[in-house]
Amino acid sequence: MPPWGHNGVMADVKIRKLPDWVVAAYKVRAEHAGRSLEEELRILLVEGASNSRKELLRKIDAFRNRLRRKYGILSDSTLGIREDREARG
Repeated sequence: MPPWGHNGVMADVKIRKLPDWVVAAYKVRAEHAGRSLEEELRILLVEGASNSRKELLRKIDAFRNRLRRKYGILSDSTLGIREDREARG
């Protein structure tokens, strides 16, 4: 996957029954930023998804650090697992 977080395939999304005042607010926001409404909403959605992903990665790192403090750095068990599998056939 490329560093920008997608595989090159883009989806189209249509949101129905959105209150007019919401659309108007984002139109104003887009105008102030010198962007189209579409671009403003795209940025909003991408940032929201990125923030969720960053938060998840932060939690994973914190968990990993707690495990390291408790157990130290564990050895790589790959070789032992392979040997066990080969022994079982």
